[in-house]
Amino acid sequence: MTITRKLEFDAGHRIPDHRSQCRNLHGHRYVLEITLHGEIVETEGAPDRGMVMDFADVKSLAMEHLVSRWDHAFLVFEGDTRVREFLQSMPDHKTVVIDRIPTVEHLAAIAFETLSQVYDAHYGVNLQLHHVRLYETPNCWADVVRDGAR
Repeated sequence: MTITRKLEFDAGHRIPDHRSQCRNLHGHRYVLEITLHGEIVETEGAPDRGMVMDFADVKSLAMEHLVSRWDHAFLVFEGDTRVREFLQSMPDHKTVVIDRIPTVEHLAAIAFETLSQVYDAHYGVNLQLHHVRLYETPNCWADVVRDGAR
């Protein structure tokens, strides 16, 4: 059985070597879809009985470990030194330095890596993060699907 929870956040980024507008500082309204795979909890008296995982728990864990960190932040590649220096010149600016160029593909991969450590085998019955979809715009997104997905 799979379940999916959708969350939204706003963040800025730039693609340093892009041949067009994306090399400039800009932002997006990102939409993150988290799909979990597991068995339905059937433990009598359990608050999540009849569910793979309570959607409120899916949200709170994603917010704590990823979304709240990225929301209203500027996601900057560690190698983009000029932009990093510029952002550091602004007191209390919310900047998240990442080890990859912040394309939607890389951000989706980071989201999957981060969230799989949170959900896998810690909650539910045989629960695993199955799929992450990250929309950069309503028409553009990246998917990460677990290898050997059930």
